Order: sequence, then C-alpha cells, then structure tokens
Amino acid sequence: MLSLKNSGKMPVIVIAGILTAIAAGAAWLHFSRAMQYESTDDAYVEGRIHMIASRVSGTVNKVYVLDNQPVKAGEPLVDLDQADYKVRVEEAKAAYAAEKARVNDAQSKISGAIAKVDVQQAVYKQAGVDLRRAGRLFADGALPKEKLEKAQTAETLAKAQLKAIQEEVAQAKAVEALEEALVEQRGAALDTAQLNLSYTAVKASADGYVTKKNVEEGNQVQAGQPLMAVVALDDVWVAANFKETQLKQVKPGQDADVRVDMYPGHVFTGKVDSIMAGTGAAFSLFPAENALGNYVKVVQRVPVKIVLDKKSDPDHVLRVGMSVVASIKVAHE
Repeated sequence: MLSLKNSGKMPVIVIAGILTAIAAGAAWLHFSRAMQYESTDDAYVEGRIHMIASRVSGTVNKVYVLDNQPVKAGEPLVDLDQADYKVRVEEAKAAYAAEKARVNDAQSKISGAIAKVDVQQAVYKQAGVDLRRAGRLFADGALPKEKLEKAQTAETLAKAQLKAIQEEVAQAKAVEALEEALVEQRGAALDTAQLNLSYTAVKASADGYVTKKNVEEGNQVQAGQPLMAVVALDDVWVAANFKETQLKQVKPGQDADVRVDMYPGHVFTGKVDSIMAGTGAAFSLFPAENALGNYVKVVQRVPVKIVLDKKSDPDHVLRVGMSVVASIKVAHE
C-alpha cells in the first residue's frame, strides 16, 4: 500500500509523462513533415504587371481611374487632347484624295493615248498599202518618181507618229504607276494618322488593379512615358528560392502548400510548375566571377515557380510581393 507521502507525487509523474508524450509526438510530426516536405521562407508572390504607357505625345485631358481601383480590359484610363491628331487625319485624307485624283487623271491619259495608238496604227497600215501600190505603178511606168517619194515619206511619217504615240502610252503608264505608289504612301500616312488619333484614348490592356499611377489632368506626356501599371491579381504565382541542396527530389507537378504572412492560419494549395534553368546569382546584374582565385563555396538558391490552385482560397486575395512560406511535398506519408 502506497504511503500518503508517495501518493502526492503521482500527479506530477503523470503530468510529466503526458508532457513528454506530447513533446515526443510533436517532434515526430515535425520530423515526419521534414522528411516529406522541402520548405523555404525565401519566397514571394509574383504576378503579371502590365505597364500602361502613352503611345503618342500630348496633353492629358481626362484621367478616369484612381490608385488601387479595379479595371477591366479595354476600360478607358486616360484621354489625351485629340485636336492636333484630328487635324493630321484631315490633312492625310485630303492628300490621299488628291493623289487618287491624279491617278484617275493618269488613267484617263492612258485611255486617250491608247485610242490614238489604234488610230495611228490604221494610218500606218494604210500608208504601207499606198506605198506598195505606188511602187508597183512606178515599176510599170504609170507613176512619176515624185509620187513614189511622197508615198515613202507618208509611210515613214506614219511610222514615226505611231512610235511617238506608243511612247506617250508608256510614259502615261509610268506616271500612273508612280501615282499609284504615292496613293499607297498617302493611304499609309492616313492609316498612321488615324491610328495615332486612336492612341489618344489610353485603355487597360488586362483585368486588374491600378497601381503606380503617376499622371494627372493637364500633364504633358511623351510617347512611351509610363502612366501607371495594371496588376492582374487573378493570375499570380509563387517564386520560391530553394537551396540547391533541397532540389534533389523536387519535380514539376508535385503538390505544394503556401502560407502567407498576411493571412496566418490559411493554407493555399498549388503545384510545382517549373524549376529555373539557373541560380538566381547566375542571372544577377553582376554575376559571381569565380576565376579570380578568391572563390568561396556558397550554397546557391534556385527559383521554383509554384502555380496556385484557382479555387484554393478565393476569399483571401494575394498581392504581388507578399512574403510567403512555400513547402513542396517530395515524399509520400
């Protein structure tokens, strides 16, 4: 029978045993997860950032959006003053119409010259017939030499006139070809002017949220000048930088868990999409030069792209640049 003195120690021993069992279980769970997963906290949310820039120069007439405002693809963002571009369109239209008129005039000249060729060919043919008849009569002594010479002159003159008119047709066709080329040039200028006019309406290129807005009404902007960015938050992924020693069992298609600092307790699911072809250091602005004799071996990190499930947790929106902890399941339980 236990003494009262010893019986007082029993709860302490039981509690200590329970705590030890809990600690052992937690250690085992941690060890088991460590064997199944490769994890890193050097990971960030990335997404598609669409830079919105003006394609033409001009004065800002209207800004339709504010910072962090959601927009849809094709929605107007900024309007530039159209006055100068409308004038250029009208000038281009006038130049195009004038050139078309010149083409029509050249075509009319060609038609007239071709008609003259037909007439002159008939004249030349008749002059040849007359010359042959005069030659026979002269040979028979029935025609004086003077008449024969006149027939020869008429045939020569008709031939020369025919050649001159044929050259006129060729020149008219050359002028027509030049005018048609100019019509195409004027048409291209008109298309450019109309396109530049359309560029005065700056629109969203994708669904997303406006950020980095740096344009206001009345600003003078230049072609190519960034005005804002649109970030598509419905198409984000995780760039996780794993140590090269962790990648032995990592393969595309493996399941992954992502925990975000902003949403403690929430787990986003996804899959490994791809592994970068080089380390982050290899693609840095100043890559390491290991041939200088001062080489120190450092474990490198390789970016791994993790694509999140679209329906993983739609109530918690991820934003580009968020810090996350990424874990890839590399082994079965």
